Amino acid sequence: MTSLVFGANGQIGQELLRALAPLGEVVGTTRTGTLPDGSACLTADFSDPELVVALLDTARPTRVINAAAYTAVDKAESEPAAVQAANAEAPGAIARWCAVHNVPLVHYSTDYVFDGGGSRPYRPDDATTPLGVYGASKLAGEEAIRAAGGRHLIFRTAWVYAVHSQNFLRTMLRVGAERDVLRVVADQIGTPTPAALIADVTAQILRADDPRSGTWHLTATGETSWHGFAEAIFGGAVERGLIARAPTVEAITTADYPTPAKRPAYSRLDVTTLEHDFGIALPTWQAGLDGVLDTLAAAQR
Repeated sequence: MTSLVFGANGQIGQELLRALAPLGEVVGTTRTGTLPDGSACLTADFSDPELVVALLDTARPTRVINAAAYTAVDKAESEPAAVQAANAEAPGAIARWCAVHNVPLVHYSTDYVFDGGGSRPYRPDDATTPLGVYGASKLAGEEAIRAAGGRHLIFRTAWVYAVHSQNFLRTMLRVGAERDVLRVVADQIGTPTPAALIADVTAQILRADDPRSGTWHLTATGETSWHGFAEAIFGGAVERGLIARAPTVEAITTADYPTPAKRPAYSRLDVTTLEHDFGIALPTWQAGLDGVLDTLAAAQR
């Protein structure tokens, strides 16, 4: 079995290279043809879906995992064509190739397909009403994959972070070591989710070779705000000696920190369908954070 991973240099993609290795050969692709460690890989530029299909014709994988996406949410508002190509047109082309060749496709989507106006965790079958260009493009990608008619597993996730790449946790650790006071939004609610968890669950589901297709929500469990997440990061980092002292984290509102793109105020996703369908118990977001901080601490020893 050969797993082809699009976006192998991203947060989830890097973890997939690790998690999928026990299942057989893993082939990574990036836009530049280079992995984060400097080694060469296949080149896949999602701005040209035809070239992506040509790559699939050459590689002939037995499963495809798409972890590539245009994720610069604010920049997306001024680059709608590029966002649509990467998040909708390319995934649609991949899905059509997979359908023709009877190859299962895993694709990751986002909490941004919802408007965040809910008061309970969003279920996979809840109405989708994205607020901006990024969310709309990811929803269009989902719809293109379903329309292709092949076997697919769409996993919506949210608030992803990892020991590597650019993300909220690494930003907090960097600026927290430099400043005495930070201001962090406290009125956006969601579930911080380690990229390693997403990759491990993906590998577990693929190993079981379940024949179904559909859309599931894949995050850790529980909820917090960005402010609560920041405080938990600093508390755990001080315990492990990753930083000398925790800065003061002041709570602010979304209105205090305006951005070009609107964020969903409530982003918690209901994961019970995934847990039930695949027999997987997902950890709390606090346990997920502990694991990531433990990994960072071990790397510094």
